[in-house]
Formats: sequence, structure tokens, C-alpha cells
Amino acid sequence: MNRVLHDGDEVRLGGTVLVAHLTPGHTKGCTTWTMNVTDRGKTYNVVIMGSPNVNPGYKLVDNAAYPQISDDYERMWRVLKLLPCDIFLGAHGSYFGLEEKYPLIKEGGANPFVDLEGYKKFIAQKEQDFRTELLRQKLAAKGKTE
Repeated sequence: MNRVLHDGDEVRLGGTVLVAHLTPGHTKGCTTWTMNVTDRGKTYNVVIMGSPNVNPGYKLVDNAAYPQISDDYERMWRVLKLLPCDIFLGAHGSYFGLEEKYPLIKEGGANPFVDLEGYKKFIAQKEQDFRTELLRQKLAAKGKTE
């Protein structure tokens, strides 16, 4: 079945329920997904983050094609900070240290993907990157009008 998904919609895959969280900014339709998984008798909140990046060339100020881009990024930060997260995954393995964490699973210890602090740190860094670039663009725009 094809359908347009909205914030809070659920997608069921077998016994797994994924919940869509609209987190625009990087793109208008950027979505972060959450789900619960059980491992060794414990249930975890999983966050699969879309993209919080501000790519080179993104216009955050006076963007005629995407006028609400900065507001959408602000909304994204609020949403990401409120999501309960035990296991942090993302659109790219580099977001959550996939290459470093994956080999640790074979060792049989604690699940290395359980990483609330890594999630918080990643969001804080990406938000700071956004704020730095937004300020740079606002100052550049102000300089053009003076």
C-alpha cells in the first residue's frame, strides 16, 4: 500500500512498529524513525535519525526555494532532544560510530549501540554546526544590506 506519511504515523513490518517523526531542515521531508526492540529480555528505544547536517551551499537565510528552512531546523532540534533514545542509529553509519561499534558485538559484552550519551553529543554538535553557519549567513546578509 502506498501512502503519504505524516508526523506520528506508524509503519508495521511484521511485528515491528516504526513511528515517523518529521524532522525537516536538511530536506523538507526528512524523517527520523523510532521503534522498540527487545534484546536479551530488555526493551530499548531505538532512534534512526534522518540527517541533521547543514551541507555546504545550504542557504539558511533568505532562501526563496525553502523560506522556512531555519525554522524547520529549529523544530528538528526540539524533536530530536525529546525522543527517548537507548540505541542510536542513523541514515549514515558515521553518525553513530557503526564501524567502531559493530566489531564489539562479536565480543559478547554489553551492546555498544546502547549509547544515549553519544546521541546527545551528536545532536549537540550538529546543532552547534547549524547555529555557527546560520550566524555566519545572517552576518553576511546583514553586510550586504548595509
